[in-house]
Amino acid sequence: MHHAPIRGRIWQRRDLQLGGGVLVAVLVPCAIAVLIEPALLALGLFGASVLGSLCAVCLGFWLFSNMVAFPGIRASYYVLPVFASTFAAVFAIFFLLRLDYSRPLLIAGFLLSVTWYYVVYFMIQRQQRLNIAVVPMGGVDSLYPIDSICWTRLDHPVFPRHCTTLTADFDHDLPPEWERFLAECALAGISVVHYKQLRQSLTGQVQMERLSENAFGSLMPNATYLTVKQLADALIALMLLPLVLPVLLLIAGAVKADTPGPVFFRQNRIGYRGRVFSVWKFRTMHAAHPSCGRPEHGAMTAPDDPRITRLGRHLRRTRIDEVPQIFNILRGEMSWIGPRPEAEILSQWYEREIPFYRYRHIVRPGVSGWAQVNQGHVTSIDDVLKKLSYDFFYISRFSFWLDMLIVVRTLKTIVTGFGSR
Repeated sequence: MHHAPIRGRIWQRRDLQLGGGVLVAVLVPCAIAVLIEPALLALGLFGASVLGSLCAVCLGFWLFSNMVAFPGIRASYYVLPVFASTFAAVFAIFFLLRLDYSRPLLIAGFLLSVTWYYVVYFMIQRQQRLNIAVVPMGGVDSLYPIDSICWTRLDHPVFPRHCTTLTADFDHDLPPEWERFLAECALAGISVVHYKQLRQSLTGQVQMERLSENAFGSLMPNATYLTVKQLADALIALMLLPLVLPVLLLIAGAVKADTPGPVFFRQNRIGYRGRVFSVWKFRTMHAAHPSCGRPEHGAMTAPDDPRITRLGRHLRRTRIDEVPQIFNILRGEMSWIGPRPEAEILSQWYEREIPFYRYRHIVRPGVSGWAQVNQGHVTSIDDVLKKLSYDFFYISRFSFWLDMLIVVRTLKTIVTGFGSR
């Protein structure tokens, strides 16, 4: 039995990451400031600034480490927005409470914390790709197409020295010597995981071949978070409404001037628990453009769809056409984050073609979702199957942290126009 190598893993230690952040971003600039001006120690603003920087760094690390725990995450993308938000929150608290603080100390803390965590994750990225040992029985062959991992197929129940993790099909009837091998590896401190959980973690998708594969062991996600999330959605929508209304009026005028037809597009969609509701969007297509073929094909937007207007193309790329859905959120029909609601006619079509499709309605649909930030819009049944696997992953990992990650990635999507049609 060989233990997994530990060389080069020091940068992955959470205590090093947090302790180094506090040292570099809080203690070092404070020590330098005191050396330059010892009288700072007697001032209340110095203590407040130290405490503020400490809280911003610790909160930033907590948020950051939880967000990057999800699959497909490039940690470097989230360093700046996370720590910018925590230090901005500290600045806002000092401003609202009218507390004295040292602006240079807080700015230095922000810059140094961002620098430190970029260094940490640059060092982690320099390490070799993760090498995982595979017990070659059952359904584990579905792992091999994931080329971001070095897979080592085992011929004998001996754990290779160069591997860090062991995976197997726990549902398969393994021979006794292989079962003893899995137990010995677990006792030796080696991470032993079921191949389905590993595949979900690496791809951000859940292939639900049967309803029993829901990660909670129950078809109902966390009821408490469902309620808290609905209240938070409504509160955020109420706070944003005064800011959004002038934007709505401006865009409405632009849509009206661009092409003849109504300003808003309304469509029946399937929402929470399979209920039909009317979704609001800015019109981005010509008011009366003929569509051929089956009705559901007309409800699906193709790449370079000729029905899209000149202004509509820009609205769709930035997702601004979705802004009127703030009213759907206030009515409790939608959430800010969740699986996108499908047109009623498309949903009926998918239900005929795809098993378990209706299960995605177990949570409120969202303005943005896990599938949207990973895949974009879909144009075929094969795309829908992949989108459904993302939706099932979202439902199985339904949590505050995943929602926050989607928020950050949605901002990136708005800037880049990823996946728009």
